[in-house]
Amino acid sequence: MLRGAHAITLDTKGRLALPTRYREWLRDECQNQLVCTIDISHPCLLLYPLTEWEEIEKKLKALSNVNPLERRLQRLLLGYASECELDGNGRFLVPAPLRQHAALDKQVMLVGQLNKFEIWSEAGWLAQVDADLESLPAADWSQSDNLRDFSL
Repeated sequence: MLRGAHAITLDTKGRLALPTRYREWLRDECQNQLVCTIDISHPCLLLYPLTEWEEIEKKLKALSNVNPLERRLQRLLLGYASECELDGNGRFLVPAPLRQHAALDKQVMLVGQLNKFEIWSEAGWLAQVDADLESLPAADWSQSDNLRDFSL
């Protein structure tokens, strides 16, 4: 499972090195094949092991090509989807259009989300965490069936 927030550096060629703790698992899970695309709700990227991305593709394929909302979703997620392969040093190239979408510069946050990573600019991640911490205590959790009985 992919979890935790990791500060990493984007090199001058636009490559990210994944933390060592994930490399063996990714090699076994997806033979170092990943897919990176944009997040449609936030200025970050989503990085999926290929096996997880294939499940997303099945869902996208089932959507209508004539329904405008469904077509927009397909266009954005598939249009930005980029296949990535980890090299021997655990690095992969983040294509320029994806770096631009997420405003990535040298300092990047890699955030595990169980079946995928989010990739944020460090400033974007810190702003998002602040916003989440501010809004969660005031949220009405009873409005969500999944959160109504959630406890830690």
